[in-house]
Amino acid sequence: MGPILLTSCAGATSAEETRFRIDATVPVRDGIRVIALDAAAADVIHRLTLRHHSAIRLLSVPEFDRDVEEDLPLQAMDGTCSNLAAALAEADLVVMVATTAVNPRTAETIARACSSRGVMTVGVILQRGCPDGPALRALRPHAQVLIITNDHSDIAEVLSALRA
Repeated sequence: MGPILLTSCAGATSAEETRFRIDATVPVRDGIRVIALDAAAADVIHRLTLRHHSAIRLLSVPEFDRDVEEDLPLQAMDGTCSNLAAALAEADLVVMVATTAVNPRTAETIARACSSRGVMTVGVILQRGCPDGPALRALRPHAQVLIITNDHSDIAEVLSALRA
């Protein structure tokens, strides 16, 4: 028997080899929540809503002035309101999007609720120039994956990669 090449699996062309190929399409995930943590991020998410037609729930955190935990208010892009506990009920992934005006307590509250439910968190910081700012300080301790970009279209690419 000769050596197995790294590309051998991709090059399976015989009838015997192709019967092991999986041709099923990967279903769209419906447990993804995208939460804008500030007004500028909400604008980006709103534009994404107009182009993206999947089962992702796009939410934003409205301005609030009280200490909240599980009842953190959230607003869908269509204007309907809910809270964090309801949004995470069926979630398996939360993408937190922030620019520069993010409240660190909000990111911490969302991350703590996700952690207690076993929900993975991804942080996306939309910022030009040096990323060492309030958004980075707010998200770094609370996101399992952190992406820093200055291109707003990267959010759509990230969601596509996540099968959203």
